[in-house]
Amino acid sequence: MSSPSSPRPSSPRGIPIGPARRQPVQQRSHERLDRILVVAKELIAHKGSDLLKMSEIAAQAGISIGSLYQYFPDKRAILRKLAEQYVAESRRCIQDALAGADDDASLAAAFSSLVDQYYAMFLLTPVRRDIISGMRADKELMAVELAESKACGAILATAIRRVRPKADARKIGALAFLIWQLGEDTMRLALAHKRSEGAMLVDAYKRMSLRAIFDD
Repeated sequence: MSSPSSPRPSSPRGIPIGPARRQPVQQRSHERLDRILVVAKELIAHKGSDLLKMSEIAAQAGISIGSLYQYFPDKRAILRKLAEQYVAESRRCIQDALAGADDDASLAAAFSSLVDQYYAMFLLTPVRRDIISGMRADKELMAVELAESKACGAILATAIRRVRPKADARKIGALAFLIWQLGEDTMRLALAHKRSEGAMLVDAYKRMSLRAIFDD
């Protein structure tokens, strides 16, 4: 093994070559992080986040508990990371859905479809349901949700102003933020009820929101 003072290897042209093992180490680190999150999601889906244990995550991920703590200091940090991943994915969907709205009809259709997709996404993904239900119990996670509601509200506000350029920008911004935050609350409420009742709540939210958006 080379000593720390050994010269760095060079290419045929005499250009120093960087440490050969740096990228593989980073790659293994990323793969381990991905594995931790996959295991955490599987455990949450099986038993819920309340019963999630760091020791169980480490065991199923095939790493030591010390290694796990190098990535996440506690369970809350894992839940925050998962929440951030989900909200980033949701934001991309929102941007894609509203980007093509250029008149009242297309905006109404895009918004309605987006709400339906959002609800279906939570119904089909137990981990999302668990995280969104638990966000209000944790100030840190709630801060993540509020920040995302503001960001998504800004996307909606942009679409509304594009369709209604004469509308007051400040009022539209406040309305869009409120609509989005009420959307998060509606999802929680809908998920706490039977599927048929939840669907009625989501539909009522859509109609209420659209009336507010197009209220002259």
